[in-house]
Amino acid sequence: MPIGINPLVDYAFKMLFGCEMNVAITIHFLNAVLKGQPKITKIKLINPIRQKQTATGKLCILDILAEDQLGRQLNIEVQISLPAGMEKRMVYYTAETYVRQLQEGQNYNALQPSISICVLAGALIRHPGQLHLDFRLRERSHQLTLTDDLQIHFLQLKYLQVTAETLYNATDVERWCWFLSHADKLTTEQISQLLPEQEFSEAAGVLEMIARTPSQLLEYNARLKAHRDEEAKILHAQQQGIERGIEIGEARGIEIGEARGIEIGEQRGESRGIRRGMLHGQILQLQQLLGQAVLTEEQLAACDIDQLNHLLADLQQRFNSVRS
Repeated sequence: MPIGINPLVDYAFKMLFGCEMNVAITIHFLNAVLKGQPKITKIKLINPIRQKQTATGKLCILDILAEDQLGRQLNIEVQISLPAGMEKRMVYYTAETYVRQLQEGQNYNALQPSISICVLAGALIRHPGQLHLDFRLRERSHQLTLTDDLQIHFLQLKYLQVTAETLYNATDVERWCWFLSHADKLTTEQISQLLPEQEFSEAAGVLEMIARTPSQLLEYNARLKAHRDEEAKILHAQQQGIERGIEIGEARGIEIGEARGIEIGEQRGESRGIRRGMLHGQILQLQQLLGQAVLTEEQLAACDIDQLNHLLADLQQRFNSVRS
């Protein structure tokens, strides 16, 4: 029987990579992502998961923060749906972790790299559409690296090309991404056959423990429901925006048609008004969902149809990235 626990749900993800009992799993994952950099042999979890309830009865789910034997600061997180401002958020937390190292009286040479790794169920960066993106401080024209001290790694599971048939020849980071994408649909025995390394078997065991432990399964299901509710809210808001746009369009179309005083003007005006109204409504709603500054009616009215269509296409692409 399949495990049935999705490792991308934040509770399961934190149990996999943020638990003191499973540091071997975390180390294996980190070395897979940071291949080519100094190998991690030991880590200290700064905020290990605790089976302690908050005042609201919910287990506190935070990003995974760790420090390796070289003093490098490591932040690991997962995102099923992309929040607005994801890029700035990752830059902020990576920089904050970097700055927080320096104590009074210490020299800048004491600073160690701050590395963030974010697993994305969808895609944040579509061009290029790659599984693993590694961002650092580089010179634009000559690709010179100023420093490796600030690193942001995105694992975009949408672009995983590996299959069960090609898994044997995949890289370590591809194997981990495949595990995160498919573990819930497999049995522990199947995972052990496809991914014979001990760390993957142990990771499957963590997911199976969640499935078999009533208290953990309850917390997992609560987090899963929260993710689904959030997605439902986004879909509902989008539908409301479309309906509101149609209402505005009908009203404006009639006004334009009456002003012209001829049947052909009414028909064309109504059609055009409905289109503009729908565009206005969709643009406003998408800007709200994405957390952007909302344009005024005067600003929208100053745009022609081509400009509105271009703006809507840009917002829809952004919104689809969030939902992917």
